[in-house]
Amino acid sequence: MSESYYKYHVFFCTNQRTNCEACCQDHGAQSMRDYAKKRIKELGLNGPKGVRINQSGCLDRCELGPVIVVYPEETWYTYIDHQDIDDIIDNHLVHGSVVERLRLANS
Repeated sequence: MSESYYKYHVFFCTNQRTNCEACCQDHGAQSMRDYAKKRIKELGLNGPKGVRINQSGCLDRCELGPVIVVYPEETWYTYIDHQDIDDIIDNHLVHGSVVERLRLANS
């Protein structure tokens, strides 16, 4: 089995629905993704064997949104503000501890 290219791969749903259904972009998902990407770079955690922050299309959990998913563990989170993103970065991506207060069930 080969080693992963990234230690963590984080996907931010940035989907914008046009049919008035709930979507992550209604909660500023793109700006939060940009904030997370900037913070990861500032901490020197980006790049191979580090953390990759990506945007994605719909992750099909918009009713729980906004949502992100962290791989390889497949840990799903919701968030409200920069403090929540900081908690996910500081606890999960730096120290490997799930942020239970923001965690979503996988099913």
